Amino acid sequence: MSLVQVDRVTKEFTKGGHTIRPLDEASLTIEQGEFVSLMGASGSGKSTLLNQIAGIDRPTSGRISVAGVDITSLSRTNLARWRAENIGYIFQTHNLIPVLTAYENVEMPLLLLPLSARERERRVAVALEAVGLTDRAEHYPRQLSGGQEQRVGIARAIVASPTLVVADEPTGDLDAETSQQILVLLQRLNQELGMTLLMVTHDANAAAMATRQLRLVGGKLIEREAALQSASDK
Repeated sequence: MSLVQVDRVTKEFTKGGHTIRPLDEASLTIEQGEFVSLMGASGSGKSTLLNQIAGIDRPTSGRISVAGVDITSLSRTNLARWRAENIGYIFQTHNLIPVLTAYENVEMPLLLLPLSARERERRVAVALEAVGLTDRAEHYPRQLSGGQEQRVGIARAIVASPTLVVADEPTGDLDAETSQQILVLLQRLNQELGMTLLMVTHDANAAAMATRQLRLVGGKLIEREAALQSASDK
């Protein structure tokens, strides 16, 4: 069974009396352990799709299942609980809480789970070690570089051992060298720890780090190879 199954998902918004449809019966399958990148023009609906799969937003129609759970049928309360237990989210702008240390920022998702203080401590230590920031645990965000802040954000996303990690333009605010370091880290988490990743990006070089590349065109998903072939035929 596929880990993620998106079946003919449509999302519509109404703006100024007009209906906008960034997703038009889009379908997608992600297998356990894949690292999938998703590209598309600005405003094409990349983040919209990411948020549907992460359970942050609901589609207008269609079905999404993750690890066999139909998340489109869950109540708001159950969806929030499912999201806390199954989704790790890496933001573009880190979204760290400035008055909390790196350790405390990473620990936050665990406070929503029924874990002992000792187990939380163990998991935070493992997550910080995975991103190479064990020695920065007691530092505040203002004491960290942009790349280190993003590493804290990644540690926070993986600390609960989520079913799926989603990343929305995770290198969008970083310089080229730091971006490459973050992408290599994501690649290592996928290859060495077997984490399943879905990354939205506008950067073709970043997308190429994934094991599979998709593009959102006209509300529908196509494989990168097919997109290149289509462009060459024009």
